[in-house]
Amino acid sequence: MASIGSFDDLAAGRSRLMKESARGDEMRRNWSSRMMFSYFPIFLLTVSILIFLSFLIVGELSRSETKKANEISTGYIVDTVQRSLVEIELSVLQEMETNKVYDDFLSGFNQAEDSSRLYDTVQEMKGMLDRNNLIDSIYLYRALDEKVLTSSGLKALDLFADRKFLEQALLDHKSSSWSAVRPFQQKNADASIRVISMYKLLPIPFGAEGIVVVNINMHGIERMIDDMTNNQISFMRIVNEKGGLVYAAHGEQELNSDVLTRIRSENTGWVFESGIRAGQLFAWVSVVSYIWIIVGIITVLLGTIYIIYITRKNYRPIQVMMNRIQALQIQGGNVAANSELVVIDHALEKLIEQTMHYEQQHHENLLVQRRQLFLDLLEGERLASLADRLLQLEAMPIEPGKLVFIAAEINQYGDFRKNYSLKDQNMLKFTLMNLFQEFTEEDMMHSWSEWISGSRMGVIIAWDHTSSVNKETLRTLADNGLRWVSDNLGLSLAIGVGAIVDDWETIPVSCQAANAALQHKLSLGQDMVVMSEELPDKTAMQSYKYLQVFSEIVRDFRVADESWRTKLDSVFESFQKDSMKDEQIRMLLQALMQMLEREIGDLSDNIRKSFDGTSMRFYEAELEETSTLSQVREVQLNWLTELYRIYVSVNETKSYRAMISEMKVYIEENFANPDLSLKHLSDRFQISGKYASYLFKEEFDMKFIDFLMQLRVQRAEYLLAGSSSPIQDIALQVGYANSITFGRVFKRIVGVTPGDYRKLKMKPEQ
Repeated sequence: MASIGSFDDLAAGRSRLMKESARGDEMRRNWSSRMMFSYFPIFLLTVSILIFLSFLIVGELSRSETKKANEISTGYIVDTVQRSLVEIELSVLQEMETNKVYDDFLSGFNQAEDSSRLYDTVQEMKGMLDRNNLIDSIYLYRALDEKVLTSSGLKALDLFADRKFLEQALLDHKSSSWSAVRPFQQKNADASIRVISMYKLLPIPFGAEGIVVVNINMHGIERMIDDMTNNQISFMRIVNEKGGLVYAAHGEQELNSDVLTRIRSENTGWVFESGIRAGQLFAWVSVVSYIWIIVGIITVLLGTIYIIYITRKNYRPIQVMMNRIQALQIQGGNVAANSELVVIDHALEKLIEQTMHYEQQHHENLLVQRRQLFLDLLEGERLASLADRLLQLEAMPIEPGKLVFIAAEINQYGDFRKNYSLKDQNMLKFTLMNLFQEFTEEDMMHSWSEWISGSRMGVIIAWDHTSSVNKETLRTLADNGLRWVSDNLGLSLAIGVGAIVDDWETIPVSCQAANAALQHKLSLGQDMVVMSEELPDKTAMQSYKYLQVFSEIVRDFRVADESWRTKLDSVFESFQKDSMKDEQIRMLLQALMQMLEREIGDLSDNIRKSFDGTSMRFYEAELEETSTLSQVREVQLNWLTELYRIYVSVNETKSYRAMISEMKVYIEENFANPDLSLKHLSDRFQISGKYASYLFKEEFDMKFIDFLMQLRVQRAEYLLAGSSSPIQDIALQVGYANSITFGRVFKRIVGVTPGDYRKLKMKPEQ
């Protein structure tokens, strides 16, 4: 049985190896075929594009060469026309300058010599016409008697057919170029012809005795251009400066081909446009195309041979890679896929996943290391390997010129956490970290920001020795950051700027100074920049002064003297004036409460409850939640007022004056409360309403309601005289639910209605 089992195992192993080998050969064939055939679409597309681009290049070269040839021929025509016009101009000017006949005509003949000499002048003019067949006509104008001499005789200017052109020439006195194409008739009865004209003042160059006018027949110029162009191959036309058609070669008006050449004639202002007729330009390209087709076929064949060769060559390392992947899958217990692409895809996907996981861990570790290095710098620890750690993390320059630490704290951090989700909090904190980096880069400085606690961010700023950074620069930087955060993020920050230090070892000194500057938020305000160097700490020397004032407040409390309120206000004014630290302010106020407890804490159970552990913890919690000095004052005043009320109620049987004084102060502070009444006072001061009315009448000789109405009306008089608020709003501000009741009470006391009081511009009495 054992031998049979061994034989079966051997056969099964051999069968498995044969199957694996056959499957491997099949996969290699499939992979090789797919890789080879996958190249062909790209290859054919590339070859097609190359052939197409080749045709385009050939066509462009042909067009370029044709354009050059056309430009040369057009230039020759333009030069011929310009040279002909220049020769005519020079010959006429030379004739006018050398022939005395024209000078005699301009100066005037004697009566006896007029006929013969006039005849000689006309003959000379006809001679010029015979010497140049482009000249249609020439005539002279004599300014002496306003006569015009033509080849047909002497005429008066008024009867001359070309009088308008001549008059315009007399006005312009410009003869630098030929005129535009114009109609010309020598006699009024003659038909007009198209000419271009040139005139010169006589005698040459700028005489005032007359003008010679030379007219060139456009028909002669057009015939000359027709003789130099072939309408079977090219076209030619002339346009004026305004784009109007002057002439088209061989009488063709429509332009069916693109213009290849434009040349401007300087003496006429014409633009000569020419090109090759459609269908003639690339006639010879067909011959060249056969050559490129043969080249393309040869390129395709060579490319096919190269693809087969390079595919076989490149498949060898792929085969090795596939064998290694299959070996790893067999070791791991995975079943090999039938397609190599699936196998490679799975392997690459797993590799990419592992790489991304590694990069994420590396990035997180880098952030943790940067933050730990930041905290180590602030604490002055592990400075021995600082250079290597800074170089590794690329956080800041290793040897900066100057350094400073800036601490930025979010005010009302509890509200910040309530108003924003965790995601929004992280986004805002990330924005604050990048804010100083952008601002410092504008001033050529380096910055490094990290959150050192939930509400406080630290920023290390460095710059070199050549920079002109000073305390004012840092103050401006912090002010800009504070303003930007307030305007764009709606957050309230307090920023403390530490002292400027020289190296990394002393950065903890700057950090301590910046943190100390933020300990004055209550006395200096929240939205502001505190420079540590401008804030000397004098609180230790001033503690005795405040304890002395507290002793006076306790004494006033003891004797039920209302002046303790004034002294408390002066204490808070001194807090702000002396720039007291936040912690010192809270400690002093707790000392005040302890002094009161020692003085009056044992008088009654109600007072003792106000100083027990639960009440004091609630008091300290309220005090800790405050963020401004005014809020601290409000909390302290409320506690002392309540304590004073309890103390006065305890001593009511001994002295009712303290009770009524406290009641009067309460009414003066809360007269705008519409619910203020005798019942409210009885609940507040723990006495009966009847007894409260009795005390009020005895002390002030007036009823409570009259005193309350007097306070409200006095306040209303100031609001009516000093503001433009509606009467309804004023009624609400002084404690009345509606303007009708308020108006009735106001008229009864003042004598006029609120509206008449404002119309008469009355003033409140002192």
